[in-house]
Amino acid sequence: MSNEKEHVTEHFLLKLIREELEQNPFGRKMCTRFPPEPNGYLHIGSAYAIHTNYTAAQTFNGTFHLRFDDTNPLKEDIEYVNAIQADIKWLGYDPGEHIYYGSDYSDEIYNAALHLIRQGKAYVCDLTPEELNEYRGTLTEPGRISPYRNRPVEENLEIVARMKKGDFPAASKVVRAKIDMASPNLSMRDPVIYRILFAEHYRTKHDWCIYPMYDFAHPIQDAIEGITYSLCSIEFKNNRPLYEWVLQELGFPEPPRQREFGRLNLTGVVTSKRFLRPMVEGGYVDGWDDPRLPTIQGLRRRGFTSESIRSFVEAIGSIRTESTVDISLLDHCLRQDLKEKAVRVMGVLRPLKVVITNYPEAEAEFLSIENNSENEALGKREVPFSRTIYIERDDFMEQPPPDFHRLSPNVEVRLKGAYFIRCEEVIKDCETGEISELHCTYDPLTKSGTGFTGRKVKGTIHWVSAEHAVKVDVNLYDKMLLDQESLKENNGNWTERINPDSLVTIKDALIEPSVKGSLPEQKFQFFRHGYFCIDNKYRNNDRLVFNRIVPLKDTWSKK
Repeated sequence: MSNEKEHVTEHFLLKLIREELEQNPFGRKMCTRFPPEPNGYLHIGSAYAIHTNYTAAQTFNGTFHLRFDDTNPLKEDIEYVNAIQADIKWLGYDPGEHIYYGSDYSDEIYNAALHLIRQGKAYVCDLTPEELNEYRGTLTEPGRISPYRNRPVEENLEIVARMKKGDFPAASKVVRAKIDMASPNLSMRDPVIYRILFAEHYRTKHDWCIYPMYDFAHPIQDAIEGITYSLCSIEFKNNRPLYEWVLQELGFPEPPRQREFGRLNLTGVVTSKRFLRPMVEGGYVDGWDDPRLPTIQGLRRRGFTSESIRSFVEAIGSIRTESTVDISLLDHCLRQDLKEKAVRVMGVLRPLKVVITNYPEAEAEFLSIENNSENEALGKREVPFSRTIYIERDDFMEQPPPDFHRLSPNVEVRLKGAYFIRCEEVIKDCETGEISELHCTYDPLTKSGTGFTGRKVKGTIHWVSAEHAVKVDVNLYDKMLLDQESLKENNGNWTERINPDSLVTIKDALIEPSVKGSLPEQKFQFFRHGYFCIDNKYRNNDRLVFNRIVPLKDTWSKK
């Protein structure tokens, strides 16, 4: 096809669609959709599904729809609708004007059920939920025919009308498609297509008390919107015959086609709402946007960029079967995105006081330091230097091993962008014996940028001026659950597996003053500590709060 976009790498799913489109099966434009249920927030797995549908439409100059599968009023809320829209736009998959709601098709879906009843293809069943499950059969045993399967058409129509009016209790009756109780595919054994629910819907309020099941509503919604391809993950493959049966029995011309791609799993990440919802509602995390969660808003608040997430799902490509991807790939994509974008600043998380005894007491100078050695376009900044500074406590050892190349007694190191200093004296607390400060001397001839070519030092450490430093709070994150890889999402006591160190907050960390006036979500690289983002939700009074997105690669690999 001559109008295909060439910038998208073609994978098996695109090849399949291309081959089918070459047969001209549709008299309309290529169209895909992403149909989330608004009962929670999108997560990193959702981004993969969105990307697959969006890029398929873009490849063949089609359109991409966002349609909310809002046919279950018990768990859905406008909060989730708004969050999903915001996330999709932030990710860069904006559907524009093509935002739809399954609840807007309530009349059409109800009329479709009536049509099936009139054609003898559906019936009202009075079996209880327990009986329905029992009658369904197993993978090795066929199902049993419902005693209500052969109800007369007029009786079925009358009961359905009364169900719609609210004349029967919830779960007392359902509408089932009449297909094949002996089918080896359990989804074809007279599946339920309507059920009774008494709950206020966030859009239709109390207009309805019967709601369609997803497998019935979804193909109808696709056909109404002119979707050509329903692209979904592999676990829906067994539902494809039902999808096609509904469209065929309702007589839709040029029906949409369901095609599947592999389900994405990530090491150490649980994305099931059965897990996420109780974590949020039980107060174990700070809302759906907690930076420890794999939700899109959690990742954004932590500091991941939309570009890094898109790069991540693009790197995965389209997979045919269920696959597991190492979450470190997402960290890598973030580092690649920020390595030439982020300004590199000096931040001391666990300060140790250093007094430079031969530096003038009342003096301070401003040193010009490059913002990013890999991107000269980011320019330089002025960093204050004074007699009293702070260094990282881990950057000093009184009795260092041979491979320690930082500061120790009578050893010289370079201060980043500044001077050589030598430790002359170690001051300790008389009661605890803990090191409280260091007394050092500096060599004024070793100032960075002056072309000094004398003696060499093995180590360079970062620092901040005590007089000018900005106090901030810093959040460091680890996995939310211990033994997370073996966690079964639908059983087990996950509360016993919560990692007590999933969030460590460092109070009174010291950052160079160039960060003053920075905005929420602004990213920085802290020397040796990793990439950080200003929290978009909280400030500690007027104090900035920084979230560590990821450590630097060399430090991460040693964890």
